[in-house]
Amino acid sequence: YFSYGSNMSIRRLLARVPSANRVGTGMLEMHVLKFHKVSTKDGSAKCDASETGLPGHNVYGVVFHISAREKVDLDIEEGLGYGYEEKDVLIKLDNGTSLKAFTYYATSIDPALRPFDWYREHVVRGARENALPEEYIRMIEAIEYDEDPDYARRERELLIYG
Repeated sequence: YFSYGSNMSIRRLLARVPSANRVGTGMLEMHVLKFHKVSTKDGSAKCDASETGLPGHNVYGVVFHISAREKVDLDIEEGLGYGYEEKDVLIKLDNGTSLKAFTYYATSIDPALRPFDWYREHVVRGARENALPEEYIRMIEAIEYDEDPDYARRERELLIYG
């Protein structure tokens, strides 16, 4: 599984899919990271690896191995069929090798939406803990966000970090 959004946070992913085992970091070429996927759960923006077909456009992320029986759980959490679909991608790992993985891509988008503060925080934390390129992390940190009006949800989301 290639994660480029909030599931790069190992704590967040393990809470959803306990079998997740980190394989390494890498990049998906000819895609750009956008926060424009419409969340069916809270109406805010979530991440998308949007295909551009242009060389030099890269989405960085983390590859995880997950058990086949827990993939169904991840599909439900991610909303497969409800704004996200799945596709196979070729990931260039940091060690120079490539591997095939699946990832999710947005089918329901709204460029006017912004992520909630806690969601962007998951993405930033995941990028930092997996040592993605600093320039890429700064780009994520520069994404404008909205404070979640549901303070309890914000607290629940960030509780995994202590």
